[in-house]
Amino acid sequence: MTEYLLLFRNASAENGYLATSQDMAEDMPKWQSWIGNIAMQGKLVHTAPMRYEASIVSNSGIFYGPHKEIDSVLVVGFLICKSDSLEEVQEWSKTCPVLKYPKSSVEIRPLIPFPNN
Repeated sequence: MTEYLLLFRNASAENGYLATSQDMAEDMPKWQSWIGNIAMQGKLVHTAPMRYEASIVSNSGIFYGPHKEIDSVLVVGFLICKSDSLEEVQEWSKTCPVLKYPKSSVEIRPLIPFPNN
């Protein structure tokens, strides 16, 4: 079985997430159900939302604030799951609660295990 990293992206406000506290409270049962479906199949490895605060370390130094892409889109959370097929993970991703937001997306990346020896 392959492990996959799902990166949840959404647009942000200038100094915080675009989703309000009320949005997050309303979305929580949808997230619990969606993640629960994967967990009940024994295919959930780990998941967590991310705080807005961040630091970026590069050769140029340390910068504070999250990396934002075009249109202020940034990674807001992740999930690691396992599956026998990319297609199954794509089907789960089509119903991800983050997709209710206009500039949101789910990026799926297969993980490569490190050798055991």
